Amino acid sequence: MCGIVGAVAQRDISEILLQGLQRLEYRGYDSAGLAISKVAGSVERVRSVGKVQSLVDKCQNFDVSGGTGIAHTRWATHGGVTEANAHPHMSGDDLVIVHNGIIENHQELRTELKAKGYVFTSDTDTEVLAHLIAENKKSASSLFDAVRMTTKMVRGAYGTVIMDVNDPERLIVARSGSPLVIGLGIGENFIASDLRALLPVTNNFMYLEEGDVAEVTRFDINIQDSEGNAVTREAKVTDISVENDGKGEYRHYMLKEIFEQPHAVRNALAGRLVNGQVQDDVFGVGSAEIFEKVQHIQIIACGTSYHSAMVARYWLEDMVGISCNVEIASEFRYRRSFVHANSLLVTISQSGETADTLAALRLAQELGYMSSLVLCNVDGSSLVRESDLAFMTKAGTEIGVASTKAFTTQLVGLLMMVLAIGQKRGMSNEQQQAIVSALNSLPAKIEEALALSDSIESLACEFADKNHALFLGRGDQYPIAMEGALKLKEISYIHAEAYAAGELKHGPLALIDADIPIIVVAPNNELLEKLHSNVEEVRARGGQLYVFADAESKFISDDTMRVIDVPIVDEIVAPILYTIPLQLLSYYVAIIKGTDVDQPRNLAKSVTVE
Repeated sequence: MCGIVGAVAQRDISEILLQGLQRLEYRGYDSAGLAISKVAGSVERVRSVGKVQSLVDKCQNFDVSGGTGIAHTRWATHGGVTEANAHPHMSGDDLVIVHNGIIENHQELRTELKAKGYVFTSDTDTEVLAHLIAENKKSASSLFDAVRMTTKMVRGAYGTVIMDVNDPERLIVARSGSPLVIGLGIGENFIASDLRALLPVTNNFMYLEEGDVAEVTRFDINIQDSEGNAVTREAKVTDISVENDGKGEYRHYMLKEIFEQPHAVRNALAGRLVNGQVQDDVFGVGSAEIFEKVQHIQIIACGTSYHSAMVARYWLEDMVGISCNVEIASEFRYRRSFVHANSLLVTISQSGETADTLAALRLAQELGYMSSLVLCNVDGSSLVRESDLAFMTKAGTEIGVASTKAFTTQLVGLLMMVLAIGQKRGMSNEQQQAIVSALNSLPAKIEEALALSDSIESLACEFADKNHALFLGRGDQYPIAMEGALKLKEISYIHAEAYAAGELKHGPLALIDADIPIIVVAPNNELLEKLHSNVEEVRARGGQLYVFADAESKFISDDTMRVIDVPIVDEIVAPILYTIPLQLLSYYVAIIKGTDVDQPRNLAKSVTVE
C-alpha cells in the first residue's frame, strides 16, 4: 500500500526512482509521481493517474534528470484518484513531500492553516502535512527541526520524506507507524518504504524505528529518536536477492505463485525437521523454554493470515490440548482483553508491516504476555524486529495482491509450531511422527492438486454469469472455505460468503436457489457424515453444488452436483491441500470475468494504514 523511493546522489537518479516504483507496484496503488531537484531552486514534478508506466511515459516529455529526488505510488485514502491528489505534494515552490499513512487530525490542521493563508490544491491529508512543515520552518532553525516540531503536532501514521528545493543536498525522513528504510551506498544514499525497491542499487540497509527523524545526505545519516536523542541504527546486509520477478510462462503472477507452492513449502520445511523433530532454534533463541511454559496462545492477524490462524486453533487444541484464541487485529486493538497466565502472543503477516497487526503487537506488549512470536515472509520487517521470536515462512516474493503461497507457508509454519510445542508438552512420538510425515509428503501432494488445473479451468466457465457464491466447510476446513470465499471476491468481484456447513439451517438456507453456486470442501474425516447431511439439505432446495472431495468421501456427480477429485491426503495437512483447488477456481473465474487478477481494484498488497 503506497510506495516511497528517494535518493541523494551525484549521478542521475530518475531511472532509479522510476524503476523503484515499478518494483513496488505489487503493493497496490492508483497514481504515481516524482519530483527531482536539478539545481538549487529548481524542481521538476511529474504526476500521473494509473500505472507507473503512465508516469514513465509522461516523464519522456520533461527533463527529470537530477541527483536528488523523491517518488511515490499512492493508494487513495483522502480524496479521489486524480492527478491533483497524487504525490509528491508541495507547499509553495520549494517544499516537496511524499507520505504514506493517515494524518488523523488533518481536518482541524487544515482549518488552522487556511486561516493563516495557505491555499490547498488537493483533498489529501499529505498536503496538510506539507503546509504544516512549511509553517513550522518559519520559526525552526532547520528543515530537520521543522519536521521534528511537526511530528509532535500530528496524530496518526506517517512514513514521510521531505525535500527543500533550495537545499537539494539532503532529504529529511520521519517514520511513525509506516515503514521506511535507508539504503546505504558509496557517496550516495537512498530511501524506500520497502527495501525491494532499492535492491538493484544496494543490499545494505538501515531500518528506522518508531518516532525516528533522520537527515540523509550523500555522505551522512543523522538520526534522532522519538525523544530527540541522537541515535545510530545498525546497518544490515540483506540476503534478499534481486529476484527474477518476471511471470515466465504464466499469464499472471498469481498463477505463477500458485504453481510455486510445492517449492515454497519445501523451502519452508528445509533444514527445520531433523530426526522427526522441529529444530530448537527454528522459532528463535529461547523458544524451546517458552514453548515448555506456555499455557495459552493468543493469535492476532488480518485477512488471509487470520484464516491461517483459525486453522491453527483447531490444530493446537486438538493435537496439543492447549487453549487458543484467534482475533482480528483491528478488533483486538479496540477492546479490553483478558491476558491468560503464561500466554504467548502470536502474530501472522505476509509483509510484516500490516498496520493493525503491528499496532496490536505493540498494545499486547503492554498487557503482560509472556512472549511474542511472529510468522512472517519478510525478514527485517517491523513485526520481525519488534517480536521476541520469529519464524520466517520463506515463501519468496509474492507479487499478486491475493495471497497464495504466503498462506500455505504460513500454515506449514503454524503446524511446525504445533509440533514444536507438542514436543515440549508430552505429545506422543506417534503423533509427532504423523505430523512430520504429513508435512514431508505435502509438496508432492500439492503437485498432484495442481494437476487439476485444466479441469478447474473448465469448471470456472459455469461461474461466468454468477454474482454470488457460498462456500461450506466443517472443522478445520471451515477457515479454508473462508479463504476460498475471500479469494473469489478479491479477484473476480463475485460476492462470496463462507459458512460452517452446520450453520446452514440457521439462516443461509434462505439463499439457496439454482443461481447461487455452493462450493464445498469435503475431505474424508470424522465430520464427513455430517457434511453429507448438509449437502443433502442444499440439494433438497435446488442448489447447484461443486464439491471438492477425495475418492474415499463417496460423493457422486449428477445434475445437481459436480464432484472434483482431490488427491487423498493425511487429515493433518488436508486444510493446506484443499486450499489449492480453491485458489485455482478463483483465478480462472477471474479470467473469465476479465478482472485485473494481480492488482484487483481498491486493494493493496501490504496494508500499512489503519
